[in-house]
Amino acid sequence: MTNKIPPALRDHALQIANHEMAHYVIARALGFETGGVTLTVTMDLRHQGGASISLARSISSIEAMREHLEARLMVLFAGAMGQALVSKHAPEKRVDKSKATAILKGELGAEQDYAKIRELRHLLRNIAYPDTDPASSDRITAELKEITDRVWFRTQTIVEQLADTITELGRVLVDGMVIVEQWGRAADMYEVVWTGEMLERMRPVQAIPSLSVAS
Repeated sequence: MTNKIPPALRDHALQIANHEMAHYVIARALGFETGGVTLTVTMDLRHQGGASISLARSISSIEAMREHLEARLMVLFAGAMGQALVSKHAPEKRVDKSKATAILKGELGAEQDYAKIRELRHLLRNIAYPDTDPASSDRITAELKEITDRVWFRTQTIVEQLADTITELGRVLVDGMVIVEQWGRAADMYEVVWTGEMLERMRPVQAIPSLSVAS
């Protein structure tokens, strides 16, 4: 039924699908356990999506905690970057950094991702710079910027490296959308639900490489 989705709705759905699949793909690449992915889009372009990612990990040292926090930040950054992927008719897809920033800061959605990022980066800074005076606001600001810039750059590198996988899975996700029947009124919503088991059987998912938070 995908060919009956209005073009504007399909374009919007593809962006959101890329957002959710970027969360999913980067999470798998960084070693997180993953589940299903869902997407719902209405005729008036409201949407709801989700990628199930398990945060349960064995953490036995401060260094392991730092790595876990950086990986989690990368997964959160990845959604906006996936949504902001553009090819511009070039052989390689690139992240539109200004669009990704706007998405994270609430102009185009992803407010929840940004709220988590702001909190987790403070926790990461507390661990990375334990000797910084809590009253040294300028130094704390500089340390937060260093962490954010470094994690952002690494995330962008990985998202662009795996851009074909992200967009292929996003396209297939949208291709699987069906209109939802609603009792008593005209249906105005398309949705798709992929379980973790369905995703595990897909070749692009099986081919996702294992990567580290470090470059």
